[in-house]
Amino acid sequence: MPDAAGYRAKFGVIVPSTNTVVEHDLNMIGPRGVTFHAGRMYIESPAIGSDASFLSLIEKVRTSMAVAVRDVMTCEPDYLVMGMSSETFWDGVEGNRRFEERIKDMTGLDVSTGATSCRAALEVLGVNSIAFFTPYQPVADERVARFFTEAGFAVRRFEGLKCPTATSIADVTRARLIEVLRGIDGDDVDAIVQVGTNLSMVRLAAEAEDWLGKPVIAINAATLWHALRVNGFDDRMDGFGSLLARH
Repeated sequence: MPDAAGYRAKFGVIVPSTNTVVEHDLNMIGPRGVTFHAGRMYIESPAIGSDASFLSLIEKVRTSMAVAVRDVMTCEPDYLVMGMSSETFWDGVEGNRRFEERIKDMTGLDVSTGATSCRAALEVLGVNSIAFFTPYQPVADERVARFFTEAGFAVRRFEGLKCPTATSIADVTRARLIEVLRGIDGDDVDAIVQVGTNLSMVRLAAEAEDWLGKPVIAINAATLWHALRVNGFDDRMDGFGSLLARH
């Protein structure tokens, strides 16, 4: 018998314990009959104010991920969604592929990662050149740029917001995000990508497409879009960007 709430699908979502945006976004956007169930990776110290502290956070994620995956599997999900993006970009295209294989080996389930989802979204949209921004430090921004370059996109420019902690990423204001979007845009850019799942961007990205006149990919919207489409769900959702509304 199908689950009473998730009668179409149950998605397990792996998310850092510091993150306050992913679950909100997925539950706000997700279609009826698809439910989202979090396994939270314990992050003892959320500091990411330097390259060294960011690298330390990545190690904490790798240590705690197995427990989060173990926990979420007890709800018997049909599919997994990675609700943290930096780890999925870390070692380029091949690193992301290995990450997905690791999750499949642990669970027997496929997973949508931020890296794969953004790549798929840009390909569907016919994009060649991009600008992107993150809440990260340079050590992580370089990894993101490497992934997109290896995936075949011309990276024209990028900006990292250098947030002091993983939790404070959610404190970045709308005004600051608009400033960044306008600052990295240009005639040489086909689309803008926002990386960092704790940035609240799904509604602003949709609005920005109107005044920039090009796709703006919010990573949480892209990851949900990818998870839905690979599972055969063709629901269109307005208000969260052209990707979910038209593709």
